[in-house]
Amino acid sequence: MKSSAYLRIIKPSLVIILALMLLIGLASLKWNNENTLSQSYIISAKDYDGLKSKLAQLKLTTSHELSIINAVAANLTQAQLALLKQSINVDVTPNYSVELAANNGWRKGQRRWQPEATVAQFIEAGEAHSSRNFGDGVTIGFLDTGLDQLSGLSTDLYGKDKAWGTYDAINNSVHNYDDEANGHGTHVASIAGNSDFDINGKLYGVAPNAAIVGIKAFDYEGKATYADVIRGIEWALQVKDDINLRVLNMSFSGPVRSLYWQDPLNQAVMKAWQAGIVVVASAGNKGPEPMTVGVPGNVPYIITVGAMTDSYTKSLTTDDKLASFSSAGPTPSGFVKPDVLAPGGHLSGLMSFDSQIVNEHPEFHDGGRYFQMSGTSQAAAVVSGVVALMLTENPALTPDDVKCRLLDSAHIATKDNGQRAYSVFQQGAGVVNAKGALATTASGCANQSLNIAKDLNNENHYFGPANINEDGNFYIEGLGDEYVWQRDEPTLDGSALIWKVNYEEQFAAWQDNATTDALIWKVNFETDALIWKVNLESDALIWKVNLETDALIWKVNLEENGVSNIAINHWVDQQ
Repeated sequence: MKSSAYLRIIKPSLVIILALMLLIGLASLKWNNENTLSQSYIISAKDYDGLKSKLAQLKLTTSHELSIINAVAANLTQAQLALLKQSINVDVTPNYSVELAANNGWRKGQRRWQPEATVAQFIEAGEAHSSRNFGDGVTIGFLDTGLDQLSGLSTDLYGKDKAWGTYDAINNSVHNYDDEANGHGTHVASIAGNSDFDINGKLYGVAPNAAIVGIKAFDYEGKATYADVIRGIEWALQVKDDINLRVLNMSFSGPVRSLYWQDPLNQAVMKAWQAGIVVVASAGNKGPEPMTVGVPGNVPYIITVGAMTDSYTKSLTTDDKLASFSSAGPTPSGFVKPDVLAPGGHLSGLMSFDSQIVNEHPEFHDGGRYFQMSGTSQAAAVVSGVVALMLTENPALTPDDVKCRLLDSAHIATKDNGQRAYSVFQQGAGVVNAKGALATTASGCANQSLNIAKDLNNENHYFGPANINEDGNFYIEGLGDEYVWQRDEPTLDGSALIWKVNYEEQFAAWQDNATTDALIWKVNFETDALIWKVNLESDALIWKVNLETDALIWKVNLEENGVSNIAINHWVDQQ
């Protein structure tokens, strides 16, 4: 009895003591987390050598040297980061994790056991092929998941080796051959440069003799970091003259976290464009809603590509339509995106039978080497092939020249009455056309009001001419009703649609127009609430895009971190 009473007395005391110990432990854990747990950051400074010297002085190690943007990647604790900021003037961005989008489910498409080659014919690349222009002498880099050395990618039409191998940006190493486990990079590359013929003797690839090089920044699961992607771009700049790398295909898209010039990945992309590499990026698969174009497609200088589909009727053009998944503009900086459209629905491309994508979705594999996939990733690859043809014919073209001629020769979608079938924020200049792009001599219609050197040097940044009116419709400042996106109009199903050649279209009003004035876009016209207010002196971007609510989509600041779901665009329904 005494023993039992004693236990009853001390039991509450034990509970109190244990609770206090738990609280102390949690507090200690929190302190330790803040002072000992590290996080990867991208740290940049105008004085790059001074930054590296200071890091060495503080005995802080780096994981990546990203000289292309005067930056390094390093794992730092909060205390170390604070100490570094006290020692030198730096810009700090979390080294965002990036990964493939989650599987949102598939609808079974029309399976092609023996797929026909249709893309080159649709965009009228046949005339270039007839004149023996197959993209010879131009190398396309694919910043993706790697490249399998399959027939069609390893040799050109004459049996000559055309593959430069793969640079592994994850492990910072070069390989002559790559056993690509994911499948996406191989599929994208084959749309641009496959030298195989189909059963009817037609070429699969747009530029079948273009040399290819893989730049693997995404692992077998499709995951990467900003630092790995930037290191891949930097490698492309280092070797561009050695292998004549003139085109860089970026078939991925992530959420916009800042104004275009503040994003480290975008800064590297701009460096590539400035160095003479034509950068082609997918718009993203977040459509059909406006303002869904992601990173790096939101960079105003580069060529951003949306997707259209032939609705499984390759010989009938009147039911062609904009793919519902294709992301639309404008960008947060007010620029029109995408720039052009290209076929992106149910395209057949090379993919090994043991690739991860095939294992997850065998119903879209033909049992041999071809896989059917939809997305703006595939559309971007089509345009990369066209660019290779253009540069083979005229190697002197600059990236701005290439963009101008693609815009000038695109086929815009119109209705029977001549009005635009889709907004400029959905289709840009229209569907890319290889024959027209090779024939036109247009110049001075792309990026002429922008100065990329001043942009990169932080001397001047730019805003485009897009805005939103009191009815909640996007429009182009200074232009008429033709450039207003009437959001309440029913979605066009593709019927009675005409793709019209654009030679008389004047693009300067929306492609060559920029201002440094801050944009104020309204979301609620009764209360004057803001979608965003851009302040060049502020590091924060407050963005509201839902016209029916006051909810914040996000607030960007340097302390925010998380996962950027940069999708490589294979998780969309076939269209």
